[in-house]
Amino acid sequence: MARRRSLRPDERELWQAVARTARPMHGGNHLPPADETPEAPLHRPEVQPTPPEPGLNRFRIGERSKTEARHDLQPSLPDRLTAQPVQMDRKQHGRMIRGKLVPEARIDLHGMTVAEAHPELIRFVMNSWSQGLRLVLVITGKGKPGPDFGPIPQRYGVLKHQVPHWLRLPPLGPCVLQVTEAHLKHGGTGAYYVYLRRGR
Repeated sequence: MARRRSLRPDERELWQAVARTARPMHGGNHLPPADETPEAPLHRPEVQPTPPEPGLNRFRIGERSKTEARHDLQPSLPDRLTAQPVQMDRKQHGRMIRGKLVPEARIDLHGMTVAEAHPELIRFVMNSWSQGLRLVLVITGKGKPGPDFGPIPQRYGVLKHQVPHWLRLPPLGPCVLQVTEAHLKHGGTGAYYVYLRRGR
Protein backbone atom coordinates (compact mmCIF):
# COMPACT_ATOMS: atom_id res chain seq x y z
CA MET A 1 0.00 0.00 0.00
CA ALA A 2 1.44 3.32 -1.08
CA ARG A 3 2.18 5.87 1.60
CA ARG A 4 -0.12 8.86 1.65
CA ARG A 5 1.81 11.96 0.81
CA SER A 6 1.40 15.19 2.70
CA LEU A 7 0.04 18.32 1.07
CA ARG A 8 2.30 20.99 -0.24
CA PRO A 9 1.84 24.46 1.31
CA ASP A 10 -0.01 25.80 -1.74
CA GLU A 11 -2.32 22.75 -1.77
CA ARG A 12 -2.98 23.06 1.94
CA GLU A 13 -3.90 26.73 1.53
CA LEU A 14 -6.31 25.83 -1.29
CA TRP A 15 -7.84 22.99 0.73
CA GLN A 16 -8.43 25.21 3.74
CA ALA A 17 -10.18 27.80 1.56
CA VAL A 18 -12.50 25.08 0.15
CA ALA A 19 -13.08 23.46 3.56
CA ARG A 20 -14.24 26.73 5.08
CA THR A 21 -17.12 26.98 2.59
CA ALA A 22 -18.06 23.28 2.39
CA ARG A 23 -21.24 21.94 4.09
CA PRO A 24 -21.86 18.23 4.83
CA MET A 25 -24.37 16.54 2.49
CA HIS A 26 -26.06 14.26 5.03
CA GLY A 27 -25.70 16.21 8.24
CA GLY A 28 -22.44 14.53 9.20
CA ASN A 29 -19.70 16.35 10.96
CA HIS A 30 -16.90 17.66 8.83
CA LEU A 31 -13.61 16.27 10.04
CA PRO A 32 -10.41 17.88 8.86
CA PRO A 33 -7.64 15.63 7.47
CA ALA A 34 -5.19 14.21 9.94
CA ASP A 35 -2.36 16.48 8.85
CA GLU A 36 -4.56 19.59 8.95
CA THR A 37 -4.49 21.58 12.12
CA PRO A 38 -8.02 22.65 13.02
CA GLU A 39 -8.53 26.33 13.27
CA ALA A 40 -8.98 27.75 16.72
CA PRO A 41 -12.60 28.72 17.33
CA LEU A 42 -13.27 32.38 17.13
CA HIS A 43 -13.49 34.04 20.51
CA ARG A 44 -16.84 35.70 20.96
CA PRO A 45 -17.19 38.19 23.79
CA GLU A 46 -19.75 37.23 26.34
CA VAL A 47 -22.94 39.20 25.96
CA GLN A 48 -23.91 40.72 29.26
CA PRO A 49 -27.62 40.42 29.99
CA THR A 50 -29.46 43.71 29.70
CA PRO A 51 -30.39 44.92 33.17
CA PRO A 52 -34.13 45.24 33.62
CA GLU A 53 -35.45 48.74 33.10
CA PRO A 54 -36.36 50.43 36.35
CA GLY A 55 -40.08 50.69 36.93
CA LEU A 56 -41.66 53.99 35.98
CA ASN A 57 -42.17 56.41 38.80
CA ARG A 58 -45.94 56.52 39.00
CA PHE A 59 -46.10 60.10 40.17
CA ARG A 60 -49.51 61.53 40.90
CA ILE A 61 -50.05 65.27 40.91
CA GLY A 62 -50.30 66.60 44.43
CA GLU A 63 -49.42 63.34 46.19
CA ARG A 64 -46.58 65.01 48.10
CA SER A 65 -48.48 68.15 48.87
CA LYS A 66 -49.02 68.68 52.57
CA THR A 67 -51.94 71.05 52.13
CA GLU A 68 -55.25 70.47 50.47
CA ALA A 69 -55.68 72.01 47.03
CA ARG A 70 -57.66 75.22 47.15
CA HIS A 71 -59.28 77.02 44.29
CA ASP A 72 -59.21 80.74 44.85
CA LEU A 73 -62.22 81.51 42.74
CA GLN A 74 -63.61 84.99 43.10
CA PRO A 75 -66.99 84.85 44.85
CA SER A 76 -70.05 86.17 43.07
CA LEU A 77 -71.04 89.82 43.41
CA PRO A 78 -73.99 89.10 45.77
CA ASP A 79 -71.71 86.97 47.96
CA ARG A 80 -69.10 89.75 48.13
CA LEU A 81 -71.72 92.31 49.13
CA THR A 82 -73.21 89.98 51.75
CA ALA A 83 -69.76 89.29 53.19
CA GLN A 84 -69.10 93.01 53.84
CA PRO A 85 -69.30 93.98 57.50
CA VAL A 86 -72.46 95.78 58.55
CA GLN A 87 -71.54 99.45 59.10
CA MET A 88 -75.04 100.77 59.71
CA ASP A 89 -77.44 100.04 62.56
CA ARG A 90 -78.12 96.30 62.55
CA LYS A 91 -81.86 96.65 63.10
CA GLN A 92 -82.13 99.09 60.24
CA HIS A 93 -79.97 96.79 58.10
CA GLY A 94 -82.24 93.83 58.83
CA ARG A 95 -85.34 95.84 57.91
CA MET A 96 -83.64 97.16 54.77
CA ILE A 97 -82.65 93.77 53.32
CA ARG A 98 -86.18 92.47 54.03
CA GLY A 99 -87.63 95.34 51.97
CA LYS A 100 -89.24 97.02 55.02
CA LEU A 101 -87.52 100.38 54.46
CA VAL A 102 -88.79 102.57 51.63
CA PRO A 103 -86.07 104.28 49.54
CA GLU A 104 -86.29 108.08 49.75
CA ALA A 105 -85.05 108.58 46.18
CA ARG A 106 -84.17 106.47 43.17
CA ILE A 107 -82.25 106.64 39.93
CA ASP A 108 -82.59 104.31 36.94
CA LEU A 109 -79.30 103.77 35.09
CA HIS A 110 -80.69 100.90 33.06
CA GLY A 111 -79.98 101.36 29.36
CA MET A 112 -77.19 103.93 29.86
CA THR A 113 -73.63 103.44 28.75
CA VAL A 114 -70.81 103.38 31.30
CA ALA A 115 -69.77 106.88 30.20
CA GLU A 116 -73.30 108.17 30.75
CA ALA A 117 -74.07 106.29 33.97
CA HIS A 118 -71.01 107.23 36.03
CA PRO A 119 -71.55 111.03 36.11
CA GLU A 120 -75.31 110.53 36.63
CA LEU A 121 -74.63 108.28 39.63
CA ILE A 122 -72.20 110.82 41.13
CA ARG A 123 -74.69 113.66 40.71
CA PHE A 124 -77.57 111.64 42.19
CA VAL A 125 -75.69 110.32 45.25
CA MET A 126 -74.03 113.68 46.06
CA ASN A 127 -77.36 115.52 45.81
CA SER A 128 -79.09 112.92 47.98
CA TRP A 129 -76.35 113.08 50.59
CA SER A 130 -76.35 116.89 50.68
CA GLN A 131 -80.16 116.81 51.20
CA GLY A 132 -79.72 114.52 54.23
CA LEU A 133 -81.32 111.44 52.64
CA ARG A 134 -80.28 108.08 54.10
CA LEU A 135 -81.62 105.31 51.84
CA VAL A 136 -81.62 105.62 48.05
CA LEU A 137 -82.20 103.06 45.32
CA VAL A 138 -79.90 102.67 42.30
CA ILE A 139 -81.41 100.61 39.48
CA THR A 140 -78.88 99.03 37.11
CA GLY A 141 -80.81 96.18 35.51
CA LYS A 142 -79.62 92.58 35.58
CA GLY A 143 -77.86 92.76 32.24
CA LYS A 144 -78.28 90.45 29.29
CA PRO A 145 -75.75 87.81 28.29
CA GLY A 146 -74.10 88.66 24.98
CA PRO A 147 -72.40 86.35 22.48
CA ASP A 148 -69.62 84.26 23.98
CA PHE A 149 -66.65 83.96 21.58
CA GLY A 150 -64.01 82.46 23.84
CA PRO A 151 -63.22 79.92 26.56
CA ILE A 152 -63.31 82.54 29.33
CA PRO A 153 -66.81 83.19 30.66
CA GLN A 154 -67.96 86.68 29.81
CA ARG A 155 -69.30 88.89 32.57
CA TYR A 156 -72.59 90.48 31.66
CA GLY A 157 -74.42 93.34 33.35
CA VAL A 158 -71.60 95.91 33.15
CA LEU A 159 -73.41 98.54 35.23
CA LYS A 160 -74.46 95.94 37.78
CA HIS A 161 -70.78 95.22 38.43
CA GLN A 162 -69.49 98.78 38.06
CA VAL A 163 -71.90 100.59 40.41
CA PRO A 164 -70.64 98.95 43.68
CA HIS A 165 -67.10 99.73 42.58
CA TRP A 166 -67.94 103.38 41.86
CA LEU A 167 -69.68 103.69 45.22
CA ARG A 168 -66.43 102.76 47.01
CA LEU A 169 -64.31 105.31 45.13
CA PRO A 170 -64.08 109.09 45.63
CA PRO A 171 -66.08 111.22 45.56
CA LEU A 172 -68.86 108.80 46.57
CA GLY A 173 -66.95 106.53 48.99
CA PRO A 174 -66.95 108.98 51.94
CA CYS A 175 -70.73 109.48 51.56
CA VAL A 176 -71.74 105.79 51.41
CA LEU A 177 -72.17 103.66 54.53
CA GLN A 178 -73.60 100.40 53.12
CA VAL A 179 -74.42 98.82 49.74
CA THR A 180 -76.58 95.71 49.38
CA GLU A 181 -78.70 94.16 46.68
CA ALA A 182 -82.29 95.36 46.80
CA HIS A 183 -85.21 93.29 47.97
CA LEU A 184 -87.30 91.70 45.23
CA LYS A 185 -90.06 94.30 45.67
CA HIS A 186 -87.53 97.06 44.84
CA GLY A 187 -85.83 95.39 41.87
CA GLY A 188 -83.99 92.42 43.38
CA THR A 189 -80.64 91.64 41.77
CA GLY A 190 -81.15 94.46 39.25
CA ALA A 191 -80.95 97.20 41.89
CA TYR A 192 -78.96 98.30 44.95
CA TYR A 193 -79.86 99.83 48.26
CA VAL A 194 -77.35 102.58 49.01
CA TYR A 195 -77.44 103.67 52.65
CA LEU A 196 -75.77 107.06 53.03
CA ARG A 197 -73.89 108.60 55.93
CA ARG A 198 -75.38 111.57 57.68
CA GLY A 199 -74.86 114.74 55.72
CA ARG A 200 -72.95 117.75 57.05
